[in-house]
Amino acid sequence: MESGAKGYDPDEALKLDNQLCFPLYAAARKIVNAYTPLLRPLGITYTQYITFMVLWETDGVSVGEICRRLHLDSGTVTPLLKKMEKEGFVTRRRSPDDERRVSVFLTEKGIGLKKKAKDIPLQIGQCVHLSREDAETLYRILYLLLDQK
Repeated sequence: MESGAKGYDPDEALKLDNQLCFPLYAAARKIVNAYTPLLRPLGITYTQYITFMVLWETDGVSVGEICRRLHLDSGTVTPLLKKMEKEGFVTRRRSPDDERRVSVFLTEKGIGLKKKAKDIPLQIGQCVHLSREDAETLYRILYLLLDQK
């Protein structure tokens, strides 16, 4: 029986070292884990941190836009926002024009957190030992993957 594409070896294809997904997964975990000790004193998770970054950039953004920017679904983002609201970091408001549309606004506490987080990108940058050129190439390639439909 043929195995599909010419030269395709299923035994080779199923080796962990031949997977693109594995180094992406392992590298992502390594980077996210580097954030944990930096975010712990702020009392937030990595997913909350990236949500804050969206809101610090544009306050009053819709839940749908947060989902789009973070490449997450509303089933992940909505409980996260509810927790952030309960902790006093954000408020959620329904649009008067469309009840289905919910926008998220930073509270004073959420705005104040930005000052406490200001050095985190620099600290993470010191943990990632890539040349500027390699980092820019990796960034570009990762967004090529993310932007594929």
